[in-house]
Amino acid sequence: MATSSELDKRPAVDPHEEPSAEWGWHGTFPKGTRIAGWLSAIFCFLMLIGNHHGQTENIWLVASGVSIIALLVWDAARRKKPWRR
Repeated sequence: MATSSELDKRPAVDPHEEPSAEWGWHGTFPKGTRIAGWLSAIFCFLMLIGNHHGQTENIWLVASGVSIIALLVWDAARRKKPWRR
């Protein structure tokens, strides 16, 4: 049976599965991803300004921007209230 101190010392990523874990930082960019999401949504709405002849482009831009915002809000709610066991 392993003690809690042994479990704390174990790396989160197995070097056999991810060889890059041995020589560098191995993680994600959660804050950067959220910032990029907000910038992408803003950019979608800024692209509404232009010389569009039809409404198809506008519908896709609005739908894309709203979808990105919905995913960002869902992510914020998920982080605020983690799943309980």
